[in-house]
Amino acid sequence: MWPRQSFDVPGAGPGPVPSTVHVVSEVMKPGNSQTTSVVEQTPSGSAEFFDPDRHGDEDTAPGVIDFAVNVRPGPPEFLVSALRDRIADLGRYPSAADLTAATSAVARLHGRDRSEVLLLGGAAEGFELLAKLAPKHVALVQPSFTEPERVLRAAGARISQVILTDPWSLADVHVPDDADMVVVGNPTNPTSVLHTRAHIDSLRRPGRTVVIDEAFADLTLDPVTGAHEPQSLAGERSDDLIVVRSITKTFALAGLRAGYLLASPAIIARLSTGRRHWPLGTLALVALAVCAGDEGQAYARAQSEAVAAHRAYLSTRLAECGWPPAADAAASYVLIRVPNALQVKERLRHRGIGVRSCANFVGLGPDHLRIAVRSPELTDVLVGALQDVMAENAPPFTRQSRESEAT
Repeated sequence: MWPRQSFDVPGAGPGPVPSTVHVVSEVMKPGNSQTTSVVEQTPSGSAEFFDPDRHGDEDTAPGVIDFAVNVRPGPPEFLVSALRDRIADLGRYPSAADLTAATSAVARLHGRDRSEVLLLGGAAEGFELLAKLAPKHVALVQPSFTEPERVLRAAGARISQVILTDPWSLADVHVPDDADMVVVGNPTNPTSVLHTRAHIDSLRRPGRTVVIDEAFADLTLDPVTGAHEPQSLAGERSDDLIVVRSITKTFALAGLRAGYLLASPAIIARLSTGRRHWPLGTLALVALAVCAGDEGQAYARAQSEAVAAHRAYLSTRLAECGWPPAADAAASYVLIRVPNALQVKERLRHRGIGVRSCANFVGLGPDHLRIAVRSPELTDVLVGALQDVMAENAPPFTRQSRESEAT
């Protein structure tokens, strides 16, 4: 496991809090106040929020207004209908015809050959399979999705944390020269930053594989031209690139687990070796074929336009509370920095609203929250609750405190 320090979290007993580990792009001094002072302010029972294996679904529950999980509302009716039509087939094993249909649809969508497509039981499976490539030194561009670190450490790979600084751009990133694999999110979870193709290309070196997590790419738009997925490398055919994609976010299929990986035929062959029979069920294969088809892609485009409009509204309303997004957001969520954020989160939960703590993301801390983009009506509910929290005569939560912190 990666190095940790043990902090006493008030009311929670000793609890592991990630220390600053192998920082490449920024050297943080021992005793950095950002690492310790916020821990002293954490509410009772908050040690769990620092657990690197914790995910956003633990920040919500039935009956809670969900701003914590980055899954869009749905699934859409055309997809539900397609899945419903195949319920009677669940008594049979997944067919070769369904596998071919799904693989062909994904290949056609990205202008790839079928030999360059590997269907997945969720994008997270793609990171598990990377261990078959036996990387010796993996550079993880942080902050980002926590699953790649978990599975690659378990496989015995050496890990370097390449921690970007606010506003989390790749412009001046430095990756260790001997890293033979780099993993980067685009757009990145949880910052919502969309890196340019040129910046991704700058990570490439002879003998290195660059893995791009594009789980939210189909919800991105060029703010000027309106082009869909403007920075995606899914159509780039190269021996040194792996793109991991998901359909569970945009199409509201988190409970089904379906995604895919795009890479050279040689890499696909290595990742497929020894894989179990029928790695995807019939409904997952049907979902992939439908989502990668014309109707699915029209829906994804419409969702990306709705997300852009609703994200702008969310950003404006949050700014009115004194908590504007911490970075230019391009995905279906925004990152904010809030003094005593874990207490804010706790008070919002008491009002029936769930938001995602970012305390367990490398490079962030307990003063960061991730807010999923929802409809303007739900955003107004969130902002109203935030305003109630600010009005509770709790100085750390006030607009003045937020503004004074920034000066």
